[in-house]
Amino acid sequence: MNIGTLLRSRRKERKLTLKNVAVKASISEGFLSQVENDVNSPSVETLIRICNAIGVDAGDLISRASKQTKVEVIRRSEWDDIDLSHTGFVTRRFYPPDFRTVIDSAILVIEPGKSIPVRKNIKNAQEVLAILEGSVELTLGPDSLLLSEGDSVHFWSDTNKQKISNNGTTTCFVLWVGTI
Repeated sequence: MNIGTLLRSRRKERKLTLKNVAVKASISEGFLSQVENDVNSPSVETLIRICNAIGVDAGDLISRASKQTKVEVIRRSEWDDIDLSHTGFVTRRFYPPDFRTVIDSAILVIEPGKSIPVRKNIKNAQEVLAILEGSVELTLGPDSLLLSEGDSVHFWSDTNKQKISNNGTTTCFVLWVGTI
C-alpha cells in the first residue's frame, strides 16, 4: 500500500509545501517527507491530521491505497488495440502516476518515421530499452545506436540530446523502463 505516494500526489495537486502541511498536522517536515516516501508509517491519528492538513478524507485515501493493483500485465494480443495519435507514437504505461515511486515503465509503440523525445524534468536518471518488435535508433547526444528486435540497452538519460526514432518501415514495439 503506497499511502505516502498518494499523500504526496494530493499535497502537490493542492500546491502545498511539506512545511505548510507539517505545521498544520503538528509534525516535523522530515517525518512528513519520510511518510511520503514510504520510509515511515504514521499512526492512525497522525494520518488523519496529515489528511486534514491536505484537505483529503483519510478513509478515501486508505480505500484507494488498498485497491492498488500489485501486478499489471500488458498482453501481446493487446498491442493491436492501440490507437496511435497524430504524433505517431504512444506510451502504454503499466501504472498510473500515483503508483510509480522508483521506476516508470511502458510499452512504446512507434510508427515508421516517428520519434519519441526525452522525458522532461528528470535528473540523473537511468533507462532501459528492450526491442520487442521492429528496430529503433537511440540518439544520445552525438552518438546513435541502431537496435533491432531482441536487442536491449541500459543508459543514463540525456535530457538535452536524446530521442528514440523508428527509421524502419513497420511499427515497432519497445519495452521501456526508467528511474524517476
